[in-house]
Amino acid sequence: MSENKSVLQGFKDFLMRGNVIELAVAVVVGAAFTSIVNAVVKGVINPIVGAFGSQNLDNYQTCLSTCSVDKKTGLYVDGIYVLWGSVLSAALTFLITAGVVYFLMILPMNKWKARQDAKKPVEDATAAPTEIELLTEIRDALIAQRNGTSAAPGAAAAAIITQKTQQ
Repeated sequence: MSENKSVLQGFKDFLMRGNVIELAVAVVVGAAFTSIVNAVVKGVINPIVGAFGSQNLDNYQTCLSTCSVDKKTGLYVDGIYVLWGSVLSAALTFLITAGVVYFLMILPMNKWKARQDAKKPVEDATAAPTEIELLTEIRDALIAQRNGTSAAPGAAAAAIITQKTQQ
């Protein structure tokens, strides 16, 4: 019985993580944007492309070898052909979706997070010693050890000063 509770608790903890919730929201919002983007491609992009040819991007295709064309529809009926118009339509749909998601969701969220982080108080933490400072301390400790004085941290510099004043 306790094993079931721990498994269920683990599953609940997994679901309540922030990144799982954010991923679920992103999927739902992305699905909602799909119909909008498809409408933009069909209603705006395709007519612009249609000014130069067919409004339906699926009609753009290239025959690679021995293709025959149906005279009524103008489509290839046999042979090897590439439907590059469908690929172009899918690429445009992807770019528009990515642009909308980035500019309307990601960019404002990043700016909001940056403002929230700027409002947080900065913790006063002592800076760690630099590599040069550490090497200087080691050098001073070695000199102090060679001269027979104490090698306590910070005392090495005092030992060197004392030696120089005695000379």
